[in-house]
Amino acid sequence: MFQFKLSDAIYNTTFFNVVLKKKKMIHIFESKKHQKITNKNVDPITTEIIRNSLNSAAEQMKKTLIRCSFSPIIYEVLDFASALYDTNYCMLSQSPSLPGFMGTLSFCVEEAVKEVGGEKNLYEGDIIIYNNPYGSGSHSQDAAIVKPVFLNNKLIGYSAIKAHWLDTGGKEPYSTNTVDVFQEGTIYPGLKLYSKGKLVEDIYKLIIANTRVPKAIVGDLNAQLNGVTTGANALIRIVKKFGYETFYNSVYDIYEHGEKLVRTTLNRIPDGNYKGYGQLDNNGVDPGEVKFNISIEVKNSDLIIDFSEVPNQQNGPINCPLPSTVSKARVAFSMMAGNGEQPNEGFFRPLIIKTRKGSMFNPISPAPCFLNGWPGLQVMELIYKILSEKLPEVFPASSGGCLAAAVWWGKREKDGEPWADGAPHPVGQGGFFKGDGVTAMHHNSAGTRFSPIEIMESRNPWLVKKIELAQDSCGAGEYRGGLGLDIEYQMLEETFITSVVERTKFPPWGIKGGKSARANNVKIVTENGEIFNMPKKSGHKLNKGDKITFMTGGGGGYGDPKNRNIELIKNDLKQGYLSNKYVKNHYKNYQFT
Repeated sequence: MFQFKLSDAIYNTTFFNVVLKKKKMIHIFESKKHQKITNKNVDPITTEIIRNSLNSAAEQMKKTLIRCSFSPIIYEVLDFASALYDTNYCMLSQSPSLPGFMGTLSFCVEEAVKEVGGEKNLYEGDIIIYNNPYGSGSHSQDAAIVKPVFLNNKLIGYSAIKAHWLDTGGKEPYSTNTVDVFQEGTIYPGLKLYSKGKLVEDIYKLIIANTRVPKAIVGDLNAQLNGVTTGANALIRIVKKFGYETFYNSVYDIYEHGEKLVRTTLNRIPDGNYKGYGQLDNNGVDPGEVKFNISIEVKNSDLIIDFSEVPNQQNGPINCPLPSTVSKARVAFSMMAGNGEQPNEGFFRPLIIKTRKGSMFNPISPAPCFLNGWPGLQVMELIYKILSEKLPEVFPASSGGCLAAAVWWGKREKDGEPWADGAPHPVGQGGFFKGDGVTAMHHNSAGTRFSPIEIMESRNPWLVKKIELAQDSCGAGEYRGGLGLDIEYQMLEETFITSVVERTKFPPWGIKGGKSARANNVKIVTENGEIFNMPKKSGHKLNKGDKITFMTGGGGGYGDPKNRNIELIKNDLKQGYLSNKYVKNHYKNYQFT
């Protein structure tokens, strides 16, 4: 007889129900419900002041991290998340940065606390480091720093920052072909870096010893420590000002309001079951495309996303641990229904997620999961695609569908100093009801940025030879998609690179009659004239003089192209976004003069 013990669940403060279905273990994930501390009501003005105070506190954490960090991927790209949590590991507030971390940081906090012995083993002045991918929902480079927050010797919440470190000692600083989680970097499974306010020297030395770029890691780690301390101090001020009881009763109201806000949008989607499929070019190790199906049930303003029929966990690193799967669904969900508000835990209550243990969206360790973010990107696109069939005026067409990421490293010629850097590259966004798509980061990274060229060239051994909007790369439509970019780098020194560019075989789709757009790709032109594509590869050596061009995808079109306003077509031609040939092929109603 099949049995499942509560202790077998990875995350015991969220609600799991496990059933036997066709001999498959199905997990059902829901956000927690909360109760007021007392029946005392808090006036809405006080609640709103507390809500904005919490958002301000998260923003202070963000600014502290940016000002103190060493690596452009943090202070320019904003590849991090800073947030405050209550004692139930539910999000009080998060500053706008990397949306993809939105739903994972709570798992980090909970697992970090559990690994050091639970709340009973937390003391004022403790700070924990945690980066286990199966509890953090990220690859090991995304290290979380968690600070328990105390007021009058009472635990009142947590301040946490998860940020991308350039290297944690994996087989390469960034990998596309790992076969287990141990190749992907050093794992810090919930360790006290500070204990009762005192630095634990052995843990600090261990961190510095397991990276190729220790100077950058020291700088970024100290920035995170400053950031969580800033957040903790701000949370203490807020609770002290309003009192513990008033504060947490207001938090209850904040969560309730967040839930009502998103349910208002969900009520517009007709009840029913909807299905669709997404795909990736390959799993990084085996040849062949990887397709997966998900289904969405809309029922009484609940959104149930079912991953139980996806493929089994993969040999390559595209496996998506449960926290990452939850996070990507939450990001798509909050962007769809959050009305532009900064999210809190209440936003996620209507969202129910089903997964199957041992599948690519709920793998079992030590399955490799370094590229877990990339299937997550496709999940976000697929959710919008599925729901757009019933409510096209709410959802955009497909974006370029990838971060088009690169991580570079090597040793400088002049002094042998090790260096590393990384960046995503913007893709075109899909056209939408009453609007053309823009060129920006993927939804998952909507709060991040592309490093200025001046920063890139001053810190790294290359020249940016070209960065331009790619003419004709968008999908045609009544509202066209956004354009992709062509970004060309020329190496000034020998450099190693890992490129992670997906969706080269699955062009961005249009909706409601809109056309598909250009897919992503990466082109190498060597100094001796050899030309080849290299969208996904680990540790490729670029020699001095070699060029690499990221050709990011455009966004799909929305609506029938024949309905596009003539004046908009004229402007596209004037700006150089579209060529005469493109317009003749896609906009038959346009008459050239």
